Amino acid sequence: MRKYLVVILGLVVGCVTTPETGRRAFIITSESEEASMGASAYQQILSKEKPSSNVAWNSIVQRLGKRIALAANRPDFQWEFRLIDSHQANAFCLPGGKVAVYTGILKIAQNEAALAAVIGHEVAHATARHGGQRMTIALGTQLGLIAASQIMGGEDSTQKRLLMAALGVGANVGAVLPFSRANESEADEIGLIYMARAGYDPREAPKFWDRFSKTGGANPPEFLSTHPASESRKQALEAQLTKALQIYQSSPKWGLGDKF
Repeated sequence: MRKYLVVILGLVVGCVTTPETGRRAFIITSESEEASMGASAYQQILSKEKPSSNVAWNSIVQRLGKRIALAANRPDFQWEFRLIDSHQANAFCLPGGKVAVYTGILKIAQNEAALAAVIGHEVAHATARHGGQRMTIALGTQLGLIAASQIMGGEDSTQKRLLMAALGVGANVGAVLPFSRANESEADEIGLIYMARAGYDPREAPKFWDRFSKTGGANPPEFLSTHPASESRKQALEAQLTKALQIYQSSPKWGLGDKF
């Protein structure tokens, strides 16, 4: 067991502070490594997707992306914003500032400000280095299970396999999923700040999640999901509006922006 703890501690290369929230987290990867992996994954994804030819929508995504990038204050990122023609209601930002928006989410967004909440959230994942944090927790979980297997000895018994399966479920529900939900909640909070700083009305963020919650099918229980329930997100964002509105008041005003 001791040698696995040494491995884990030896891999931790530093403690990072999350922008805006000030939360501290250990991480095993460097930011340059994360950006390199992000750029590679971005090209692979784009090679398999169809870019949107809608000129008006592309224009909105580009100007909105630049405003959010400026609000995020990471000029060292190699920012890219692409609009993908797809029915998926989705968006992502990979480490290093590689952003993609799927046209399926525009119908739910309805306006530019709501899309600012979405892009702000995704950009927050990159600036907060959530990808690196998740790699850290995933490696720790994997090494912990290996250590547990060693403690129980090398015999490949049915009892051992069942216990390992139980440990896997326990680790997933008890550590990995809550960790992911914490990342999502933090990205919501930071994204709200980014959209307000970029000049978009932050009151549109909880409204977006209200609309989003009514579009999908049945969701798994929140404790078995990597994302907080839409209603939980809406309530948390509403509680954070006072701070966001103060930032919005001192920012350039785009309000709700254009409609989709």
